[in-house]
Amino acid sequence: MSDDVSDGMDDAVGVLTEQIEALFGMNMDQLKAAVDAAPAANPAATDVVKWHGLLLESQTVLERAEDDLLAALETQPSEVDDPTMDLAHRVNAAVTARDGRAMVIRWLLDPNAPGKQGLDTERLVRFRGTRRGPAVPTTPPRPATAPPAGRGVLR
Repeated sequence: MSDDVSDGMDDAVGVLTEQIEALFGMNMDQLKAAVDAAPAANPAATDVVKWHGLLLESQTVLERAEDDLLAALETQPSEVDDPTMDLAHRVNAAVTARDGRAMVIRWLLDPNAPGKQGLDTERLVRFRGTRRGPAVPTTPPRPATAPPAGRGVLR
């Protein structure tokens, strides 16, 4: 793959990183340390740090897949064989994963994003704020008491 494509996304990762750092007023290492120390203190920061880590991971996977594909293409004659096509599919899947994670970060950073205002927001806050345990009781039901001897039993 061309270095221009990789450099362009590296720049996009850098831009997202800068936006995160500006929003929270600290660099990513400081933000990650703060989230690690108190993950429940700021759920938005916790989400952003999680997804930023996933974005960096997917970018690394993509770069490795692109390198593998480029190496395979350099050894190919005019036709591309099945293993090389598999590498191309791996690159496409890695691009999709990386772009999806970048979209999640953009959504997390945008206070006016769809689903962040009105009823949807209230539901999200209620879901995050109140549910700490299972949705249904987890204690077993009480066993039924046996009927008194001689009553209710047919012989």
